[in-house]
Amino acid sequence: MADVSVGGGQQTPSSEPSLERVMGPWLLLLFIVGDILGTGIYALTGNVAKQVGGVVWLPFLVAFVVALLTAFSYLELVTKYPRAAGAALYTHRAFGIHFVTFIVAFAVMCSGITSASTASRAFAANFAHAFDLDIAKGIGITVVGLLFMAAVAAINFRGVGESVKANVVLTCVELSGLLIIIMIGMWAIGRGQGDVSRVLEFKTVGDSMFWPVIAATTLAFFAMVGFEDSVNMAEECKNPVDHFPKVLLAGLFITGAIYVLVSISAITLVPPDQLGQGEAPLLKVVQAGAPNFPLWIFGFITMFAVANSALINMLMASRLVYGMSREHVLPAVLGKVHPSRRTPYVAIGFTSLLAFGLITFVGEVPALGGTTALLLLCVFTVVNVAVLVLRRDRVAHKHFRTPTIVPILGAITCAFLAGPWTGRDSVQYTIAGVLIALGVALWVVTVLVNRATGLKPAEPTMADIGGSGPQN
Repeated sequence: MADVSVGGGQQTPSSEPSLERVMGPWLLLLFIVGDILGTGIYALTGNVAKQVGGVVWLPFLVAFVVALLTAFSYLELVTKYPRAAGAALYTHRAFGIHFVTFIVAFAVMCSGITSASTASRAFAANFAHAFDLDIAKGIGITVVGLLFMAAVAAINFRGVGESVKANVVLTCVELSGLLIIIMIGMWAIGRGQGDVSRVLEFKTVGDSMFWPVIAATTLAFFAMVGFEDSVNMAEECKNPVDHFPKVLLAGLFITGAIYVLVSISAITLVPPDQLGQGEAPLLKVVQAGAPNFPLWIFGFITMFAVANSALINMLMASRLVYGMSREHVLPAVLGKVHPSRRTPYVAIGFTSLLAFGLITFVGEVPALGGTTALLLLCVFTVVNVAVLVLRRDRVAHKHFRTPTIVPILGAITCAFLAGPWTGRDSVQYTIAGVLIALGVALWVVTVLVNRATGLKPAEPTMADIGGSGPQN
């Protein structure tokens, strides 16, 4: 396999053309905002309220700050190595240990599957509520979620052509739903409806307000992931070194502000105990603040937003499994391509089966969304450390350099939020542990097969194992 240098000199095989640089700052901004928006805020607002009470906006704000610290680390890496890449490649560049690179790549893949499974549950719940179907509890939601995931797998198998222009449309739809919530909230507050005082009410554990906020932040962080996905667009940006810092930070601030405003609108109109019931919290906000608003319209917007998240995540997960198979770190069968569809059908089947298992045996949105956040917090901890390690790697061009204290704080905060002391549900560690253990088992099998056949793991490349993170 051709080597791709990620140092100062960037070599590409002469037979392969470079990607066309078509994205200016505005298209990049829409891509980043669209990547962050999605399932998290639509599905988990109620569960965050259940944890923390009326100050539901505060965990989203804390999650924004933690994400911002890690975003600075990604900015240094993407402007230092302005090529399509991901956490696994930065890890390999920093540490050069194949197994560590594999674990990071597999964790990113698993986070995509848990994120898509979260989206499938959210889709089913909003489908039931929007059309007033009596499947809101029990096996009905699971069945709809499985049917939805089967449809995603079928689309994935058929092949999906992605473009930045399509992302603009999807972003506008996702954004419209959240702006509807904000406008309904502001209109209701202006008319004296709801109870604005709830936004300052804390739910305490004993005499402590700190730990409930931290516990809620571990869930709210799921709503902030997606910004790291933008590094994969570096080769298609007109001026990534100049544009990325301003645009990525602007995208984070825009989404952070939207999340805080949505949270304030939601808690003003719906008490936290009611908002925390079920898996379609924002539909309750629409019902409370605008009872005459056609609920099915908002239901369609929500389903469209989470469906897009699920599809993108399953595309990412299956292609990452396919890439790892090509690098000889997963069984070769997972790298098979369908002869007519030209899609990695075995990898699609493997990732879809994992999603089916999560939807069936785990089910609940908080457990699935929390596991996604847990996996990515671990990955982000490694990325923040990698920034510091890679300071010894000099490149010829100018690039963004974050203050040294920022990746240190980023690593500490991400590691802290991933720990059991936060009150994180133990089932999230179980889910993450089972998924990673499966990956390690597959890796061991592959190593044994490679030794028997004389194959060696290839050096990871940007295109094959770089993989992006989950879209919300």
